[in-house]
Amino acid sequence: MLDLIILSLHFFICFLISLTIWYGPKVCSSSTGPAGMEPDGLILIGKEDDIKRSQRVTAKVNGREVVVFYHKGKFHALDSHCYHEGGALRLGEIEDINGQACIVCPWHKYKITLETGEGLYEAINPLEPSPTPKWQSKGVKQRIHKVTIDNGKVYVSPPDLSVSFDSDYFADKYKNKGDLALEK
Repeated sequence: MLDLIILSLHFFICFLISLTIWYGPKVCSSSTGPAGMEPDGLILIGKEDDIKRSQRVTAKVNGREVVVFYHKGKFHALDSHCYHEGGALRLGEIEDINGQACIVCPWHKYKITLETGEGLYEAINPLEPSPTPKWQSKGVKQRIHKVTIDNGKVYVSPPDLSVSFDSDYFADKYKNKGDLALEK
């Protein structure tokens, strides 16, 4: 009988510990300093002025690496690793393509819109009399994250994982590893 009580107590304690881990505070890190989950579920990334000065910053959002860009007066956040082969987008250059700000992956030059996460490619229609290259969309490939500015601070919403994107593979593969997990 005593064994049954001890075993039940053990399971109850394990249950309480798992609840504490599951529902406990989520702490994140950012290259701009400490970040954490706010009561409304947003993740603090850093001070607005600091990010405007640096133009980009990486942070952990629920264990996944996210890069926040400040470009032409707007903040954009997306998964830090390229959907193609996991290139470090935080090292990429931003180009304007047909009026859209795009990050260019430093590994294979894949172009991803900052606003929507669409992959872009240049193609021609050989059936046209004078085929000229035009930019086309591959569809949304890179997960983007909602950015909120409040009281001079930049926040990112946790990802909605009910919808999947190609970039999720690398976000999961390198989850909870350092910023430099995929340097080439």
